[in-house]
Amino acid sequence: MPSFALRQSVSLPSQPRPIVSIGMGGIVHDAHYPAYKIAGFSVAGGFDIDSQRARMMADKFAVPRLYDSLAEAVRSAPADAVFDVAVPGSAIPEILAQVPKGRAVLIQKPMGDGLAQAREILKICRERELVAAINFQLRFAPFIIAARDMIEQGLIGELRDLEVRMQINTPWHLWQFLFPLPRVEILYHSIHYVDLVRSFCGSPASVYAKTISHPSAPELRGGSRSMIIMDYGDNPRVNVMTNHSHAYGAQKQQSYIKFEGSRGAIQIRAGLNMNYPHGAPDRFEYVLLGDDEPTWRTLEISGSWFPEAFIGTMASLMRYVDGEAQSLPTSVEDAIETMATVEAAYESSAAGGTPIPAP
Repeated sequence: MPSFALRQSVSLPSQPRPIVSIGMGGIVHDAHYPAYKIAGFSVAGGFDIDSQRARMMADKFAVPRLYDSLAEAVRSAPADAVFDVAVPGSAIPEILAQVPKGRAVLIQKPMGDGLAQAREILKICRERELVAAINFQLRFAPFIIAARDMIEQGLIGELRDLEVRMQINTPWHLWQFLFPLPRVEILYHSIHYVDLVRSFCGSPASVYAKTISHPSAPELRGGSRSMIIMDYGDNPRVNVMTNHSHAYGAQKQQSYIKFEGSRGAIQIRAGLNMNYPHGAPDRFEYVLLGDDEPTWRTLEISGSWFPEAFIGTMASLMRYVDGEAQSLPTSVEDAIETMATVEAAYESSAAGGTPIPAP
């Protein structure tokens, strides 16, 4: 059996900064605050437009201070605080315009409701000299950290194929704000996989895509099924396939990320997406080619996408601000490339395929 060690977690800041929440909704409840507790990060205070929601969150997670307004939050925040902005994409620019110059901000994805707003967000961040990152946290899931380490060590050789497949039954009713939006599936879900691919392969030369709704959820205007082909020439082949309406029981549900290389392969089951929000166990499997018959093995992984991945985005921002890291992986400068790729996917979907010529 091969013997090697893999990284599964991120480096933490030596002196974590206090966190001030702007928006205290479901994702903060399910992932932000649980992750910060694990990492030992302290939340100094928070604001939400729903004061009852804010009070519930403060009581449950022992948040010491609630602010009555956004203006009070940015005025009263500790001088070294990181602003943790978790609001719908369309609300981001107005909030960033009120954050004091030069401060650190972690912004929940997506980076606005499209590329035009992403450009506006980037412009505001530059003008206000904000050290800003987008919370593309899948990059920091323990199973992805392990896969990246395995690939960087050369254990599976040259990357030739990267595939993401989600055949799941997503309870869209948990996110009522999505229903009237013209863009949903790619912008709010598959964007994770688009960003993940970019983190391994860089930006593609082009994108072929189709996103559509499903008869079981016609009120979800922004689509619930997508196919995205990201073009990197001959290698690697990259596909992202999602079907959120697989309502036929758990037995045939699929939620995996697969890397195939010249010397081996990795397949990860991302159990969070299955039977959401309860999830199923993750699974990290790999195979290395050699003289013997290829044998798939399982590696034990500590932690999952929710909540542990959310440690990584905040930790990387804190470490960058304090000079403990030389790069900021999910900076707004990088994240806008993900938004541009998503925009290309929507443009491709709208343009349609090549008509069949007359026989």
